[in-house]
Amino acid sequence: MKPHFKSILLMVLMLASAGLALSIRPTHKIADQTPVHLEKVVPGSFGDWHEIKQSGQQIVNPQEQQMLDEIYSQTLSKTYVDSTGYRIMLSIAYGGDQSRDLQVHRPEVCYSAQGFKLSHQEKVSLQIGDRKVPAMRLQTQLGARLEPLTYWVRIGNKIVRGNLEQGFARLSYGIRGLIADGLLFRVSSIDSDPANAYGKQEKFVGDLTKAMLERDKPSLLGTDRPLANP
Repeated sequence: MKPHFKSILLMVLMLASAGLALSIRPTHKIADQTPVHLEKVVPGSFGDWHEIKQSGQQIVNPQEQQMLDEIYSQTLSKTYVDSTGYRIMLSIAYGGDQSRDLQVHRPEVCYSAQGFKLSHQEKVSLQIGDRKVPAMRLQTQLGARLEPLTYWVRIGNKIVRGNLEQGFARLSYGIRGLIADGLLFRVSSIDSDPANAYGKQEKFVGDLTKAMLERDKPSLLGTDRPLANP
């Protein structure tokens, strides 16, 4: 095969590949179909829990804050206390565009960036009402501060764990022409006893979702109902 013919063939293949990528590039945002309003769906008190106002700021360096502002369109941070004085920190971050550069960052990334040491990560299933929600548990430490946490990530209607599931969910929507939204739900507590912390956190999540309106629960928990194609 002559060199110039090879060059022409290569150019044709490159153009065809680019055209195919453009033709299947997702353009319809799930966020436009099912808007999320975090402040409206999360109550200030429920069950044995009520919100307390915190005067201190979260530990976030300027570079980390800039990255969060680019990824997420909404964030919500609250601290709750029960009748025994136990405190749970709730953090929810929502982004309407889960393209690769703007995808939800899991706590392993954010906590490490803030100087925390990470240990004992495990996959769990939380019993929330009549369903089991796949989640992750992680032990973190910053100096003398021990902070076990529980979290999950929602991509579109799916709860996912790890980079592989997260990427596959984003791709499964993309080939249908949909740009998935994404949500990170995290609860943590400063507690030197991880087993106690995880028990309190699971109870907190159960009480929270029980108090929410049924129509609002999919915004946090996803749903098995498939999304309509655009």
